[in-house]
Amino acid sequence: MKKYLKITPEGTKDFLFAECSAMDDICGKIENVFVMRGFKRVITPGIEFYDVFSLPCSGITQESMFKTTDNKGRLLVVRPDSTLPIARMVSSRLKNSILPVRLYYKQAVYRNNPTLTGRRNEFMQMGIELIGVKGIRADLEVLTTAVSCISSVADDFRIELGHAGVFDALSNELDIDEDYKEKIRVSIEGKNYSALNNLLDKLEPCKAVNAIRSLPSLFGGEEVFEKAYEICKGTNAESALEYLHKIYNNLSPLNLGSKLIIDLGFVQRNDYYTGIVFTGYINGIGDAVISGGRYDELLSEFDAPMGAAGFAVDTDAITIKRLTDDEVSYSDNPDVLVFANDGHEIEGINLVAKLNAEGKKAQFCVLPTLEETQAFAKSRGIAEVKVIG
Repeated sequence: MKKYLKITPEGTKDFLFAECSAMDDICGKIENVFVMRGFKRVITPGIEFYDVFSLPCSGITQESMFKTTDNKGRLLVVRPDSTLPIARMVSSRLKNSILPVRLYYKQAVYRNNPTLTGRRNEFMQMGIELIGVKGIRADLEVLTTAVSCISSVADDFRIELGHAGVFDALSNELDIDEDYKEKIRVSIEGKNYSALNNLLDKLEPCKAVNAIRSLPSLFGGEEVFEKAYEICKGTNAESALEYLHKIYNNLSPLNLGSKLIIDLGFVQRNDYYTGIVFTGYINGIGDAVISGGRYDELLSEFDAPMGAAGFAVDTDAITIKRLTDDEVSYSDNPDVLVFANDGHEIEGINLVAKLNAEGKKAQFCVLPTLEETQAFAKSRGIAEVKVIG
């Protein structure tokens, strides 16, 4: 039997040196935003009972989860998501907390992607959950935290903002079942105009059908609202549009300009999201690095109904992008390499501590001779060698 001693499983990788430094830098900047906003860190177990993720609203297929059993034969999964375990935690260990609670996490999640197609099976994720409150103040807090988060690690970014209630209200006016509704939603989300038109052409023409047909093209700045009001006039989607417009206007003091985009074709799964939905993109990264929104029904699944909103950040993707930036260096080389002759080792170690305290990056050399130390410094490109004793 072949032994896999020198490779990692598909969809995973080792992170080395500069990669770790870049990840620490990215995570540190994001974590600072969370802490300054008053969010408290929590850590959930790496393995959970399968039941936590088998809820209809989870959107996580059982095929995408890594599964095992405990010594009682109960089905366990390696954590594929952080929001659901936090919902479990809030409904049990934090059920008597004063609301709202502000939580953040920094932990790996695991998804089994059989075809991979460039995706990872293990990735680091950071995010927040603002639980126990609804309304515009909570939504603005989550959105502005997301903006602060992405702007702390990138200058060239955009936030795409939508509302789950627009599509939900329009589709509820149609005489279709949930499967047909989901096919329409997927076509809109993928901006697959051909598939969308084929699905809608089979329905009785009405105001809602015409409005849904236009959703993928309602993308841009504030001008989108004028078109959307006209298209959705007289439908139940008007209240969601008005709320989204109010959110957009409240964000105007941030002076985001073209970095804030309204996308009414952004129709996330309606059995999970119940209000605003948003994604964040960084130039040079194809997939969204931030995704989130309001999900007020989730805690009801854990017998603790309350408002909830939050987002997750793909820190791995940002780290990989940061490593390609020419103007950023994550060299682990010290500025000074200290060599101590025999009998002066502690003196050398103390000098390293002193130099580091003064802001210089110093390192004590553990090689036995000065010649080896100088050769090592030359091969590593270390500019200065200090000799003690």
